[in-house]
Amino acid sequence: MKLAVVFPGIGYHVDKPLLYYSKKIAQSKGYQVVDVPYGGFPANVKGSREKMEACFASALAQTEERLREVDFSQYDEILFLSKSIGTAIACACGQRYKLRTRNVYFTPVAETFLFQEQPGIVFHGTSDSWADTAVIQAECEKRGLPLYLVSDADHSLETGDVLSDLSTLRRVMETVERYITEQEESE
Repeated sequence: MKLAVVFPGIGYHVDKPLLYYSKKIAQSKGYQVVDVPYGGFPANVKGSREKMEACFASALAQTEERLREVDFSQYDEILFLSKSIGTAIACACGQRYKLRTRNVYFTPVAETFLFQEQPGIVFHGTSDSWADTAVIQAECEKRGLPLYLVSDADHSLETGDVLSDLSTLRRVMETVERYITEQEESE
């Protein structure tokens, strides 16, 4: 059996494009999908270490409540799909539950790399105001994580040019599908 757990960002819920289509791909590959909705975050989090830490603690507590009933031992394959602060939550959960997961990290924050290393692929926009490109590149290189950069894209991997953004979304989802399919082929 295969499980995909979806960890959203602060303002990027599970029905926004990167997570919505990733979930669809996972479902088409036979994964049972569990969304981890969390919320109740303060305003103006960006730039405030204190607010970011409070958001992390709150999201982690809400995630643990949601995952309490999940018996991870029954799954042969566990895939985490995560966005922004959700990437840090996903890594913390992997560490807390002593899981070995495969990951799709969409626009991780620097704090993601403070936790146990989990294999995966990383997507980052070079105009992301939430995470410095040089830091993301260095952390990915240190951990051997394939990094897919989207030039001039923001924290949602968007540039403001709708047709260009749709083309980017297609390329990203093709990469996500290849990554998910790699596991199927190795079984």
